[in-house]
Amino acid sequence: MGGTGGIAEMAVTQSEALAALHRVFGYEAFRGEQEAVVEHVVAGGDAVVLMPTGAGKSLCYQIPSLVRPGTGVVVSPLIALMQDQVDALRALGVRAGFMNSTQDFDERRMVEAEFMAGELDLLYLAPERLRLQSTLDLLSRGKISLFAIDEAHCVSQWGHDFRPDYLALSLLGERWPDVPRIALTATATHATHQEITERLGMPSARHFVASFDRPNIQYRIVPKADPRKQMLGFLREEHAGDAGIVYCLSRNSVEKTADFLSRNGIEAVPYHAGLDAGTRAAHQSRFLREDGLVVVATIAFGMGIDKPDVRFVAHLDLPKSVEGYYQETGRAGRDGLPSTAWMAYGLNDVIQQRKLIQSGEGDEAFRRRAQAHLDSMLALCETVQCRRGQLLAYFGQDPDTSGCGNCDTCLTPPETWDGTIAAQKVLSTVVRLQRERGQKFGAVQIVDILLGKRTAKVIQFDHDQLSVFGIGDDLTEAEWRGVIRQLLAQGLLAVEGEYGTLVLTEASGTVLRREREVPLRKEPKKPVTSRPGTSSSSGSGRGERKGRTAAAELPEALQPAFEALRAWRAEQAREQGVPAYVIFHDATLREIATVWPTSVAELGGISGVGEKKLATYGEGVLEVLASMDGAPGPAPAPGPTAGQSSGPEAAGPDDWPELDEEPEPDWI
Repeated sequence: MGGTGGIAEMAVTQSEALAALHRVFGYEAFRGEQEAVVEHVVAGGDAVVLMPTGAGKSLCYQIPSLVRPGTGVVVSPLIALMQDQVDALRALGVRAGFMNSTQDFDERRMVEAEFMAGELDLLYLAPERLRLQSTLDLLSRGKISLFAIDEAHCVSQWGHDFRPDYLALSLLGERWPDVPRIALTATATHATHQEITERLGMPSARHFVASFDRPNIQYRIVPKADPRKQMLGFLREEHAGDAGIVYCLSRNSVEKTADFLSRNGIEAVPYHAGLDAGTRAAHQSRFLREDGLVVVATIAFGMGIDKPDVRFVAHLDLPKSVEGYYQETGRAGRDGLPSTAWMAYGLNDVIQQRKLIQSGEGDEAFRRRAQAHLDSMLALCETVQCRRGQLLAYFGQDPDTSGCGNCDTCLTPPETWDGTIAAQKVLSTVVRLQRERGQKFGAVQIVDILLGKRTAKVIQFDHDQLSVFGIGDDLTEAEWRGVIRQLLAQGLLAVEGEYGTLVLTEASGTVLRREREVPLRKEPKKPVTSRPGTSSSSGSGRGERKGRTAAAELPEALQPAFEALRAWRAEQAREQGVPAYVIFHDATLREIATVWPTSVAELGGISGVGEKKLATYGEGVLEVLASMDGAPGPAPAPGPTAGQSSGPEAAGPDDWPELDEEPEPDWI
């Protein structure tokens, strides 16, 4: 387009995009990078979009699909969630459909007919379907407004969720060169970002990188003592009745943890690849549709989950990479309300992950990448600086040098100490075992020797005769385990072999020769289970199922209205067989309770109430408010800003896995 006519046409499309945002999703304005992305794609440009979970990535292709002529084709690996994604869009009045292996012949034929007749705004496909000639032929017979490639990090072998089917998606640009493409992901380092661009064949795409900061999430990492009991105390004190996800490395640990929580009054279900497909689907459905349910899962659970009111994500085992940790913790607080990312971390986590890298499949280059990922994750765990700052720096963004004020290292700064002599004692013990005895042992034996414990194993191998026997009585067992953990994290010790024995590294000599100091974090006297600055009493937490975090953000006088609206929403969701957030997000209910509208027109001004939802639910919401005693005095200022929740998108002592058990694969 050229001349002033092009400018006028651009103004019209921008106006249409904003009108669609308000009419369909109920928001007055875009936020962050959304407007720039939408404007670029509506005009026909390719885009690579990096936005954190909850920042509203979906709107970046949903709005252009509504504005541009034709159907927006969304490529997504999340087959199990396509039905929910489509249901959420249809509740907004969007003509959406999907095609995947869960449908029978008649269902697929109906969707195909709707697509060819131009009766779909959005069509969701799994990447595997684009390898079928029949799918390509179908797409050729319809009008396509854009291609959206969701979870685009799956194309990258540098990333944490590599999917080989994504490698074939470059054909979209070759076969439909005039159709704009938008690739989106919630996490990507520079290497992953570059590989996405290259493998998808998008050299001329414009890149949009939003801030990776999720200020509503509090990041906390505690030293492991009894991790399940630590987590139970954390949930009872801070998240009783809240929905959340607990991640474990192995299926066995998932089962045991879900059972442990259930026996202690917290409703929890397991999710892993060892369960049959029906059970997995049922548990996922319950999590989406019920308030306050906890899912204990392997890392194969959670990608694409649109549930906005997940109030916590807990890790009982160390994630393999910062990317994986960031994506998993990002499933909390998509509605912008306060949430917690909590992890228990210990020595055996480090040993186990090192062993998995050594014994795993893949060539040397793959192992080097895995080791680099793990080293970055360990650095995040062991840092004495702001954790949020370290996360942002990892993704190439400048953190606030003064700290975030909402992570454990900012709220309760850890103490450090000169651990050089302690490090020399550990390394000397390893040296003497190897050089004097030709032996290699794990951390337990090293600590027993340092503490001067005459255990059966120490006596069996005459280790009480070593010159280093008993030289470590200045520290406790927990403190020595912390020293070894940090030496492993700093690369001053390494793990070797099937049994996780400890060996020296090239850097060990610099410590033994007193050429290098070794600063270490002090191990807390008692493991921290509660929020920094709060009491550590656990309470029972039994029977408390009201999702108190969201309500706590409201003045006490408004909480009954909020709870009444939640109860009404739950009933609507049950009747329709959809997740509660498809009706309204918590953030929208909070604003309704705050503003207390008395007419349909007033309700239509609430963020998140579009035309379709206003027509469908408006009278019901007003009836709920009318049944209350009345608005409690002057309403405070609304909580969420316009567009806060952007549619469906925003919407042993260390308990490590048994040695003979494989960790859960990344994908089911």
